Amino acid sequence: MKGFAVMRIIRSVSSMQRLARRWQRQGVRVGLVPTMGYLHEGHLSLVRRARSLAGKLGKVVVSIYVNPTQFGPNEDFSRYPRDFARDTAMCRAAGVDVVFAPSNDQMYPADGERNFSTYVTEETLSRGMEGVTRPTHFRGVTTIVAKLFNIVQPGWAVFGAKDYQQAAIVRRMVRDLNFPLRIIVAPTLRESDGLAMSSRNKYLAGDLRLQARVLSNSLRKAQALVRESRSALGSTALKKELKRFIEREPAARLDYVEFFDPQTLIPMPKVTRGAHMALAVFVGKTRLLDNARL
Repeated sequence: MKGFAVMRIIRSVSSMQRLARRWQRQGVRVGLVPTMGYLHEGHLSLVRRARSLAGKLGKVVVSIYVNPTQFGPNEDFSRYPRDFARDTAMCRAAGVDVVFAPSNDQMYPADGERNFSTYVTEETLSRGMEGVTRPTHFRGVTTIVAKLFNIVQPGWAVFGAKDYQQAAIVRRMVRDLNFPLRIIVAPTLRESDGLAMSSRNKYLAGDLRLQARVLSNSLRKAQALVRESRSALGSTALKKELKRFIEREPAARLDYVEFFDPQTLIPMPKVTRGAHMALAVFVGKTRLLDNARL
């Protein structure tokens, strides 16, 4: 991008921390976009948001790191899509200043007495939804995000709204542990057919890609039912109706659907306008997430 300096790729924690401290001494504004790579237009929308906040004099850091601690047993850590050359080219074109791409040894040192043994846990917002299905997932998320905040020292960090529960948990962690930064949550970007953009969409071959539209169609169906109802809808009955709707697709299997208060994430037994809905669905072997306000 014209007007921006040459992008740097930094792989060591100590080098990134030295640069972050130098920026702090110089009063440079820094924004962070944490990613696991295999970037798509949704990620680039987060980069653009960070770039607009930083301005020409500020810095934008994109972290690219497939974090092993947020994957459970038998999940897709080993086959999670990776294409570092493509990712860095996209970052360079988007005006990113630094790509921070550490190794596992950098982030989780294992060297005798230095073995990594400290984790960050959030104990309220993480109980439901993803926390039930993937009980160790958010411990891995909060730990790696806290480490990135300490390493990069950003003034703000940009997350996507597709992972609604994750964004809420990161916000709570920042508040509870007094991290001196602001969390920005940018809207979910969607494909032309409504499917939320995700790195895991790469797994959807042939007819699975068409069937995956059932997630966004379910959101629209729930929104219409709530909008057209003259009274609150019972969440149990609504969940059953959506399960039937989703599993009419031969390769789709509902993991969960939940209706909750958008601030507290507390489940709502009666669903009205203003509630939030989130769901996880297996389409073939690929597990996809989506959410929307009703």
